[in-house]
Amino acid sequence: MKKVLVLGATGAMGRYLVPELVGMNYKVTGVGLDEAAPWNVNADYIKGDAFDIDFLTKLLKENFDGIVNFMDYGKHDFCDYYKLFLDNTKHYIFLSTCRVYDDKEQPIKETSPRLLDSSDDEVLKASHDYCIHKAQDEDLLAASPYDNWTVVRPATTFSTMRLQLVTLEFKNSVARALMGKKVVLPVQAKDKPATLCWGGDVAKMLARILFKEKARRETYNVCSAEHRTWGEIAEYYRELVGLEAVWVDKEDYLKILSPEGKISVRWQLEYARLFCRITDNSKMLALTGLRQEEFISMRDGLQLEIGNIPETYVPIDTEVGLRMDEYLKEHNL
Repeated sequence: MKKVLVLGATGAMGRYLVPELVGMNYKVTGVGLDEAAPWNVNADYIKGDAFDIDFLTKLLKENFDGIVNFMDYGKHDFCDYYKLFLDNTKHYIFLSTCRVYDDKEQPIKETSPRLLDSSDDEVLKASHDYCIHKAQDEDLLAASPYDNWTVVRPATTFSTMRLQLVTLEFKNSVARALMGKKVVLPVQAKDKPATLCWGGDVAKMLARILFKEKARRETYNVCSAEHRTWGEIAEYYRELVGLEAVWVDKEDYLKILSPEGKISVRWQLEYARLFCRITDNSKMLALTGLRQEEFISMRDGLQLEIGNIPETYVPIDTEVGLRMDEYLKEHNL
């Protein structure tokens, strides 16, 4: 029985990956910061800080055959970690993101240009933004002499209490709808195609990439090929939770999100959600033997996760939500 370590196991994808791996007869250990595991399967759970080198060094002495790493090294230096992982497992899966891609090629393939290489925005390229540092981490692996790694690039992935709408997360979108409040969105995104994929389907992909010899030193888009415009996705939320969208200019939207003009907030909108995101997943399908028809539709997946909202959940106002209220009142919307 092969042993698999999942770091970030309680997140949007990890919570589904652990049961998937158990179902494939792997012995699984999940690491997260939650008090308890979100799954009810025969897997070990360790509450621990997966950025703590001493903790990792001790943990990796257990000789895991595979490691799936969902951790984001944005506030850390991946140089301090990747050799530790690669020296202590047979197959290491590194989570990157489809946000590394620019908007110059459709559909997006694994060979499509990345913002780090193609962007004219020198400030962005010199930053440690998510789309930049993930690409830099990919490059560290590619430049290394190791051959036991695989890079995976998920698109925007929704999961339990993780339901996105343009750049808004659950608490400022679905939660507002549950309170009967309108949601402000940037009109420039309304007709832009987006790829959203259910975390359970991403788990199926990852579990079937693990231990594949052909996956060594390769990169895969791990997502559904289905795409819908943000306007269509907003309509799904209207049907499912009564969300009423108010479409405004992106500059007004950005001021609501960040009155101080935080540049990373603008970048997430302009270099991700305002890009056309039509994704080619054929390379992953060919490797894993999965078929696009096996994945849940975007609408049905959203319905499933909305159904997973606990009955005891009570939505509360956020600072962003209160600024939405002020904007809507001021503009009589």
